[in-house]
Amino acid sequence: MTEDVAAATASRLMQTRVGLAAGQMKRLATSGGFAVDETTGNELIAALEGVLQTLEARWATLQRFRDHPALSDTATGQWVSAHMVATAADEKGLLTQLEQARAEFPGYIEAIQQAKRNYQSRDEETQAQLAAIPPVERS
Repeated sequence: MTEDVAAATASRLMQTRVGLAAGQMKRLATSGGFAVDETTGNELIAALEGVLQTLEARWATLQRFRDHPALSDTATGQWVSAHMVATAADEKGLLTQLEQARAEFPGYIEAIQQAKRNYQSRDEETQAQLAAIPPVERS
């Protein structure tokens, strides 16, 4: 899996509120509902941590979207300014989505870490099962 694919997957996780919340994903991983290999898991985690680091580094700047932009004193200018702030912070707004991502990503990381452990456990079980198969005698 390339970094671009991992980043795209992380982005889809953030964009899909219909999808799994971090708590659901952690429960799914804890119950063994999914597994991921070490390399893929590490790339997904790196992508999620990269997004989190970027959000943290720019959080103060992003919060400026809550401020009314200085537009004209006309009724139209004031309406546009208020509309810009409202749409940035409404339920589908940029700030709302980024805040949700910021809150959910650590849970996704924990779930992926568990899924990596699941994969290792499943791999060990499969290897043990394969080793227990008696060899085929050839004549």
